[in-house]
Order: sequence, then C-alpha cells, then structure tokens
Amino acid sequence: MGANLSDAAGAFCCRRSPGGPQDILARLTGQWLSERLGQPFLIDNRPGAGTNIAAEAVVRAPADGHTLLMIGAANAINATLYEKLNFNFIRDVAPVAGITRQTSVMEVHPSVPATTVPEFIAFARANPGKLNMASAGNGTPPHIAGELFKMMTGIDMLHVPYRGGAPALTDLLGGQVHVMFDSMASSIEYIRAGKLRALAVTTTTRSEALPDIPTVADFVPGYEASAFFGIGAPKSTPAEIVERLNKEINATLADPKMKLRLADFGGTVLRGSSADFGKLIADETEKWAKVVKFSGARPD
Repeated sequence: MGANLSDAAGAFCCRRSPGGPQDILARLTGQWLSERLGQPFLIDNRPGAGTNIAAEAVVRAPADGHTLLMIGAANAINATLYEKLNFNFIRDVAPVAGITRQTSVMEVHPSVPATTVPEFIAFARANPGKLNMASAGNGTPPHIAGELFKMMTGIDMLHVPYRGGAPALTDLLGGQVHVMFDSMASSIEYIRAGKLRALAVTTTTRSEALPDIPTVADFVPGYEASAFFGIGAPKSTPAEIVERLNKEINATLADPKMKLRLADFGGTVLRGSSADFGKLIADETEKWAKVVKFSGARPD
C-alpha cells in the first residue's frame, strides 16, 4: 500500500517551504511507514492559503489510502479563521492517528523587564499597547496562542504579523518586537545561549528539554496552547486501511528511538486510536474557534 503524504510544507501554517518542522515530520513519518509497510511514501508539499490548499487536495483525492494529509493545529484554527472554505475539515477528513504534541515557548527579548509570567503581565498592564507580539502571520498557531494569552489575562499587546516564523524570530532577537509564542524547536538554542528569555512553556506540563522553565498554566490556570500533528485521509477511506495505518504509526511511536527523535522537536508522542485523534481534532477546533472570534483574527 503506497501513499502520497501531502502536507502544508513546513513550520506552522502560512507561506511554507520544504525544510520546516512539519515537512521534516512528514518525511520522518513517510520513512517509518515505508520501512514497516515495504512501500514508498512520497512527500508532496502544497504551500499556500494557510494549509488549506494541501487539505483540499486530500479531501478531493480518491479514498484509497494512497493520499494522506499531515494534519496540524492550523487545520483546527482555519475552520473558524476562514469564513468560506470549499470543504469542512472535520466532516471531510478521516482521522488516522496522532503523532506528536509540540511545546511552544513564551519568550521575550532580554530588554523586556520581566523574568516571570506574573512580572510580564504586570508590566503589560502598566504599559497597555506598548508591547509588540510577533507571530508567523495572522491566524497562525503562534498568533492564536498569543491571543489566548491576551484573552485569559486581559492584557493588551500589539500583534505584529510576519511572513513566516523565521523573520519574526529574527526581529525578536534584534529587539524590534518584544514577545513571541514560538515553537521550541526554533527557539531553544537561542534560549540556551541567553539571546532570548523563556518565561514559560505552553503545555500543561514542563518540558524535558527546558525542565527549569514553568508552564504558563502555573500562573494562568487553564492555559494550554501546544501544537499537534497527525495523519488524516479522505473521509471515505476504508476502515481497514485506516486501522492498518493507525497500528503501524502507533507501533513506531512506541520505539524509544522515535520518542527521542520527536523530543528533538520539543515534542511528545501522541498515541491512540483514530477515534482518539478525531476527538482531539474536534476539541481543538472548538477551543480555537472561541479565540479566533475573540481576537477578530483574519487570514492574510
């Protein structure tokens, strides 16, 4: 059973190119499945429209198990972010298996006079609208993670969208912007070098990669904004194909070497049934719909 892993070509959800974390994860997954199933898996990067081009390509593909989608948090966000789509993600994509949850980091330029989340909130309240929050673009996971923080704390920050995560991180390092909710994979070396200050991680538990850094939820109860990735297929894909792929993906995720490989990206394994992954997608879609509506976010 060969397959064509179609994803959104890179890190997070806008204007992607091959080589980013999501592209690398798709290639790793394809390699794992190739080895276990004895069939080649090709990666077809489809950048554009905040991952919607890739998603629609899979929705319209034959439901024969030969075309799969690398699903990410952007898909859950886009269900509300875009007023008109040619598909309904939850209805038209069959969940196959989760792969990983990835930790993001609330990080600031060292010039920001805050070393903890409470100090940051206090400074923001004392200086409304003076803090600039960078993101990879309007409606991207880093943007919406920041909007959730604003919604739950009541602080005011100016959102500065960039055309991708790399230029946003460059300006954060240069002090042109003050704060960013960025992927750990992109930022951890700058944090370790002291070029950025990590205030907290966005998962509900601490990260093994940064064990001394608290969670946002330690100070803002209920906050959680991790990214997730997994595999989906066209909605009418036969159940036996979905079950076989789920079994093979879960077997791979149980391998300690794969756990370590995912940890390199700041991720933890996301094992479970296809139904478990479907529930996660539905829950995330509902969660981020509230934040998108609160923020008034619109796609670029």
